[in-house]
Order: sequence, then C-alpha cells, then structure tokens
Amino acid sequence: MKTKHWFLAFLLSQIMLSQSTQAEVYEKTNSVVIGLNYPQTGPYMGEGLDQWRAVHLAADEINNSGGILGARIRIAWRDTKSDPNVAVSNAIDLIEKEHVKMLLGGASSDVAAAVGAEAQKRGILFFATLAYSTDTTCEKAHRYMFRECNNSLMSAKALSYYLTEKTPGATYMYITADYGWGHTTEAAIRTNTLSTNKTIHPVTLVSFPGVTDDEFRTAIEKAKIAKPKILVLVLFGNHMVRAVRIANEMGIKEHSQIVVPNITSIMAETAGPEAMEGVMGTISWCWNVPYDYNYTRGKEFVESFAQYYGKYPSSGAASAYTILYEYKSAVERVGTFNSASVIRNLEESNYKFLVVEKPVGHEYNLLKDKQVWRAFDHQSLQTVYVVRCKNKNDVNKDKFKMDYFEITGSFAGGNAERDINEWKTARINANLPKNLEPLPGEK
Repeated sequence: MKTKHWFLAFLLSQIMLSQSTQAEVYEKTNSVVIGLNYPQTGPYMGEGLDQWRAVHLAADEINNSGGILGARIRIAWRDTKSDPNVAVSNAIDLIEKEHVKMLLGGASSDVAAAVGAEAQKRGILFFATLAYSTDTTCEKAHRYMFRECNNSLMSAKALSYYLTEKTPGATYMYITADYGWGHTTEAAIRTNTLSTNKTIHPVTLVSFPGVTDDEFRTAIEKAKIAKPKILVLVLFGNHMVRAVRIANEMGIKEHSQIVVPNITSIMAETAGPEAMEGVMGTISWCWNVPYDYNYTRGKEFVESFAQYYGKYPSSGAASAYTILYEYKSAVERVGTFNSASVIRNLEESNYKFLVVEKPVGHEYNLLKDKQVWRAFDHQSLQTVYVVRCKNKNDVNKDKFKMDYFEITGSFAGGNAERDINEWKTARINANLPKNLEPLPGEK
C-alpha cells in the first residue's frame, strides 16, 4: 500500500515538474529580452532610476496589449555605474547570457559611445537615452546606434538664442566637467553666444567622475570674484546638484544668472527649490509639456507614471518609454526582431510618395510633437524647450512638489541641429567616411 502511494506521489510530482518545465520553455520561447544598461549607482543614479521605472511601465503596458509580435517583453538590466568599462562588460553579458534583442539606457555620453561600439560589433541595436555629447551621432555615429534625446548643439542653440536676445554682450564663465559631453557642450554654447575668447570668458575644468566639493568651491569662488553675468554649469546629475547648492550658499545668484545646459526634473528635485530658484536650462521634455501644449498621449503617460510611482516622470523616463514603444512599432512594421531590418525601417521616411532631396528618416509622435529619426546620423530631431526654475513657493504648491519648470520658449530641432552637409564636413575633418557603414547585405 505504501508502495502504491509512493508511486502515485512520484507520478504526480513528475507531471507537475513536466508542466512547470513546459511553462518555463513557453516563457522563454514566447518572450523577447530587452537589455537596460543604466546607472543604478554613481552620480547619475537618479536619472537611471527613472529610466528603470519608465521601461518597466512601458513593458507592462505592451505586454498587457499582446507584447511585440505576440512575444512578451522581459527586461534584463545591469548597473553601468556611469563607467564605460563597466557598461561594456554589462553589454557583453546582456548579449551573450541574456540574449537581448535590443539595448537601451545610460546617462553619460562616454558610456553611450562605448556601449554603442560594442553593440555594433555584435550586430545588436542600441538606443541611447541621456547622452548629449554632439559627437555621439557624428564622429562616433554608426548604423547600430540611435539617440532619442536631443544633443548638446541643439540645446546650445536654443539656449543661446534666448541668452543673446535677453542679455546681449554678457560676460560668461564656465565650470565644466572634464569629459566628452562637458567639452562639446561648452564649445557649442561658446560658439553660439560669441563667448569663445577664454580670456574674457574663462573656464574651470572639474574632475569627472570623481569631482570633490572642494573643487566645486574653488571654481565657484573664482566666479564669485569675477562676477560674470552668466555662470554656465556644464555639469549633469548629482554633480550639478552639488555645484548649484554650493553656488546658492555662496550667494552667486546676487550677481550671476546660473545656466545649466541640460537639466532634468530629477536634478532640480534633488537640488531642492531654494537652490534651483531662477536657474535656467534646456530640456527635451518635462511632465508639464503635454499639459502646456495639449499632447494627449503625453498626459496619459504622466498620469500612468504618477499612479505607478507617486511622482512625475523626468525627461530620461520619457526617452526610455518612447524608445521601447518606437522599437515595438518598428519590429511590427517589418515583422522581425532582426536588427538590420529594424534599422533600415527607422531610416525610411513614412511618406514614400514624397520626393525629398536628402534622407529624412522615420517620423513619430508619442509624448510631444513630431520627432524624426534622421536617416544619415540616427539623431532624433525634436523640439527643445528653454526653461527657468520657478520660485520655491510655486514649487511647493504642487501635490508632488515637482512643479519646477516654467517653459519660456521652444526651438525646433530642425533649426537647432547641423544639416547633412555640415555633418559630413565634421566627419571628413575627423578623417572618417562621410557616410555610415553598410549593414549586412548592403554594398
């Protein structure tokens, strides 16, 4: 009798094990893995966390509506620590062990370039979220990398147009992070504000990524003595947070307008309303853009994100969310996850009946007005907004205490970015081919 019970128990366990194995096989074969390579720790961790939140929100929404080509999305993620070497190691791990079909994420241009180069070697599509250095989609561009956010040049032109109109002939001083994004951003603002003379408009470079508060204090003390009309903090993430707090404590705002070229709501929220009051910058998106301009899909995203996480999404969140939906759309248009096929589709105009003189790329609308994946460099052309931080009383009236930005102007992406001839000239000057490399099967 005991033998019979044992046999029945064994048979039942085998049936359950078989069903479990079948479920695991089904889950693996009926899913698509997306790799999120983002800063969970380090100076840009706040921006990274919002990307994680947005990617999981988008994945849940897409899975609930049938997935991508019937496959459920599974997000595999790794922490870049904003270190290019760590990020590349992560990318290899995600490709070889997780078998991802696409990579996205990041909050550093050096990380984006390094991950993009590794993705290119392995034939995997990579979308950069927050990577503003102009060379990302020029000197470091290739067919396997797309950038969803705007770049330094677009921000610089939008910001400079406002500054030169409101404060013509102003003296500038720069405090700049000593790496790729810092250098290209400073150069773009100098060119467009006619502040290229470093004797008149000096700069202090600060270490990246290991800058200390003492370095910031020394740099800001120089600004306090010089009293420039415009103090440009070419800093991002927690580095900007620390510097703007120190600048506020030292009374810099009494004589200088603080400008942060690429600002995010995460940075503003972390620094706090008192430190951020009056600070100017540019954004590609913030939570109030869809309400100010009546973009329905953008408002739905803000409300869903707020319901999930009890806060408003940042520009990095919007970029990550948009990337996942754009990838889904492209895959479903071509009917395959093959990277080369998806890339070619994103490079094609939606309006094939139009005769155009240059490659336009795929147009898309999601959280704001029209954006375009430019075919020749994979930069997303889009509107850039100039913002000024509100006073602390207005910020604190908001239910999440996150109403930081007053939009003071907007600048069309097509007017802000270099054109195809300027882009090709920059490539030739860098001893690079004037066109990006062919994909497999192309000549």
